[in-house]
Amino acid sequence: MAVIRAENLTYVYGAGTPFERKALDGVSFEIERGEFVGLIGHTGSGKSTLIQHLNGLLRPTEGRVFVDDRDIWEDEKSIREVRFKVGLVFQYPEYQLFEETVEKDIAFGPKNMGLSDEEIAERVREAARFVGIDEESLSKSPFELSGGQKRRVAIAGVIAMRPEVLILDEPTAGLDPRGRREILGRIDDYHRESGAAVIIVTHSMEEAARYASRIIVLDDNGINCTGTPAEVFARADELERIGLDVPMVTKVFRELKRLGVAVNPAVYTVEDGVRELLRVKGGNVRGNA
Repeated sequence: MAVIRAENLTYVYGAGTPFERKALDGVSFEIERGEFVGLIGHTGSGKSTLIQHLNGLLRPTEGRVFVDDRDIWEDEKSIREVRFKVGLVFQYPEYQLFEETVEKDIAFGPKNMGLSDEEIAERVREAARFVGIDEESLSKSPFELSGGQKRRVAIAGVIAMRPEVLILDEPTAGLDPRGRREILGRIDDYHRESGAAVIIVTHSMEEAARYASRIIVLDDNGINCTGTPAEVFARADELERIGLDVPMVTKVFRELKRLGVAVNPAVYTVEDGVRELLRVKGGNVRGNA
């Protein structure tokens, strides 16, 4: 069953002005409960505009958004509840930290939900555990932490609301390779343990390939294609035509295939590449392309 459904979603910036621009045009899709979805597209394809519709930060010019099979704009008073169900973590969320301690920052969302002190404390501990923040750090000022730790605190503040859907806009932007791996590993752990649906907006094809079970590709203000990573990256030529890249390992195996090596070019993670090389090892790896 879909936890989120968009029907013919259209959004126009500056409608009726000389600066009018259509950012989304008739977009329809569903997100199933427990899915891990990667949302990719070139700059200006509408990714950030789209995700801001999913929890009511933007209202469609046309079309509808459903959460738990209910139109989120059917009753404007219910938008606040929608934002508890669909948690959105903006790019560089650490810039939104403001409380005097890490604990208070993580607790901000649960407090706004009107929960008891006991429930808030439990959620803070749980969210901190998910993102790898130890108890000692809860009493620190968030501004004493490193950039990667601040990012974890900001994500924990959304996780603490226990949303049915967690949306993250470029969660690894600006982090070094180790920081990216740690953040994505924590998000993957949260997804598997909580059963919540996760949507990640990313420019990294490697990240989308490694973690997402399904990828949605945006282009020209609409959906170009959707499918499993294998299905999407099998359309490498088309992705490159619309200004997107494919994982480096996919490029390597496409080139091997072109050179006549009998490998399957539908490889999109390093682990897949290792398995494919082991498959052909010891045999006649040369063949007809």
